Amino acid sequence: MGVWGIRPETGDLLVDMAIVNADAMLLVAGEMASAKRTPFDDYRKQSRGGKGIITMKTGDKTGEVVGALAVRQQDELMLITTKGQMVRTRVSEIRETSRNTMGVILIRLKTGEKLQSIAPVVSQEEEEVDGGDEPAA
Repeated sequence: MGVWGIRPETGDLLVDMAIVNADAMLLVAGEMASAKRTPFDDYRKQSRGGKGIITMKTGDKTGEVVGALAVRQQDELMLITTKGQMVRTRVSEIRETSRNTMGVILIRLKTGEKLQSIAPVVSQEEEEVDGGDEPAA
């Protein structure tokens, strides 16, 4: 059967997860295009079966959480909205904040539009270093 990593409450959903990396930070974004970049050190360690730690309080200003990524200062993100708008932005342009803040606005949304997803931008150099689509010998 295995062991519990976390024990969510009834109705809780897992939106995303990220691997803790000493030289990265956690970036979390809400559907109203608010986001925050927080050091992993702001999160306490928990044992198996813990309830988790609130990273973003959701509400009218933030909307629901749409994604979380481990990011570095030099990384770039792609923001995708429900109306098909795609915006590329640098992580360095997103202010570092504590875990208890609402975050900052990433982009201005049109009426009725929401942020649907965030994704890391992978450069051509990173793909080559990682051994991306190399032809078989």
